[in-house]
Amino acid sequence: MDKLQKAVDFCIRHQTTLSFSIVSLLTAASERIFSSVVFKCPCNSENMLYGYSFLLAPAFVLLLLGYMVNTRTWRLFTGTCSLENNPQCCSWRACASFCRLFLPMTTKALVAPLTWIAVALLGASFYECAASGSDITARLFCKNNTNYSQEELYKMPCDEKLSAAMSSACLSFHAQSQLMGWFLIASIMTVALISTCITHCCSPVSYLQFKFWKIYSKKEHELFKVKAKEHATNLAERNTNCFFEATDPEPFPTPSNEDWQKVSILYTFNSQEQYYSTLHKYVSTNRGKSAKFKEEGQHLTVLEFVDEAQASI
Repeated sequence: MDKLQKAVDFCIRHQTTLSFSIVSLLTAASERIFSSVVFKCPCNSENMLYGYSFLLAPAFVLLLLGYMVNTRTWRLFTGTCSLENNPQCCSWRACASFCRLFLPMTTKALVAPLTWIAVALLGASFYECAASGSDITARLFCKNNTNYSQEELYKMPCDEKLSAAMSSACLSFHAQSQLMGWFLIASIMTVALISTCITHCCSPVSYLQFKFWKIYSKKEHELFKVKAKEHATNLAERNTNCFFEATDPEPFPTPSNEDWQKVSILYTFNSQEQYYSTLHKYVSTNRGKSAKFKEEGQHLTVLEFVDEAQASI
């Protein structure tokens, strides 16, 4: 039991990394299945369109799915264009804040698409088919391409002998694809490392306070779920009983639409205040009636785990 508990704790502590790893592994497995079972290069003038379709179209679909399954997306979009709740939704300031919040969401949504492209380039099937559809590639990577006609280039993915003959004078399509794949992987890892370092260096809180913040955020969301379920159950029970018993309902305090709107906005950290969530700020500012509640923070993305955890509610 102790080992099981340690394993569970490890998964909880590294759930973000594990989730990214699982997504990457599933994406890589899907690409291998597509390239070996579904993909069949036509070896004609349609090579370029067919090859790039398999290389880029699934990546675009995965990007859209990344946005759709991210609950933070819907937390950001829900009610954004409602003039009743947000009459200044089209202002430049609102658009700038939206873009700053949208950037980290895009970064997470790119995990699966970039994994697909990188694995596909290392496998080389898609690029080899697409590159053979244009003589531009031969001109770039061959010292002397006059010996090969466009028709021969079309047939290269389907003719191993022709492909081997071309490799003696050119950098093969397979090698080109793998070079680009490794370059893409190296670029992704470099950007990820630099952005992580910058994020930690610009953190407005210390390391230990950051850990405390994550613990608080997790507990608040767990308790919110429990309380919300209990509150919804009691309200549903009261309404159901009144319907079947034909009685007048007893007073039942519940948050107003304005209160829900206030606690649903994305949290922004203000270094001059010590609030750990939108709910914390709402409760500490007389249920959002104080002018302090409307003050915007300076850090929108550094502590984005707060919004992600809230969005999971």
